[in-house]
Amino acid sequence: MVKADGSVSVHADDRAYKPLNWMSPPCRIEESPGVWRVVNKAGEELRINLEEVIHDSSHEMGIDPGLRKDGVEAHLQELLAATPSVLGDGYMLVRREYPTPIGPVDLMCRDGAARAAADAGTVPADGCGRHVAIEVKRVATIDAVEQLTRYLDLLNRDPLLAPVAGVLAAQEIKPQARTLAEDRGIRCVVVDYHALRGIERDELTLF
Repeated sequence: MVKADGSVSVHADDRAYKPLNWMSPPCRIEESPGVWRVVNKAGEELRINLEEVIHDSSHEMGIDPGLRKDGVEAHLQELLAATPSVLGDGYMLVRREYPTPIGPVDLMCRDGAARAAADAGTVPADGCGRHVAIEVKRVATIDAVEQLTRYLDLLNRDPLLAPVAGVLAAQEIKPQARTLAEDRGIRCVVVDYHALRGIERDELTLF
């Protein structure tokens, strides 16, 4: 099998999904009667002797759309930015990718005090409530806790922002990460990506 990316693979009749030999792209193919000489970019060579041609066909697969992963952190961050209330009662988004000298905070929000004051009409919504820095991960490990801790340490030095609380939001939070986060006063929130997207799961559940 010769693919458009220049790779060449040789398959057995009984194990079609797994090639016996695969030359990674890009490859150079030199054809001569009964023999193909395949050379990859590393200079490795594969010689294919053609004893009999039973079938020879070419299939145009169209333009490669590229690989797009669903459920990556950027998608999760976007959904949480649209519905920050799932992270805390009355949370309001201030900004995505809030800039700091050591990197952007995924989401900067204000907590429920901002919404209550705004609803009461006592102060503008953007001028009240505690700031909350939110780190978004698919799977949160100790590294995520350390990263958020560094952001909080820096943000709390700014008198215009302090006090800044921290929230670690992820589809899965490792036990060690949760223990460390709670020890440092960081709240952990497990989020359901499918529920945020409004996708109904097809697996069976008891409740």
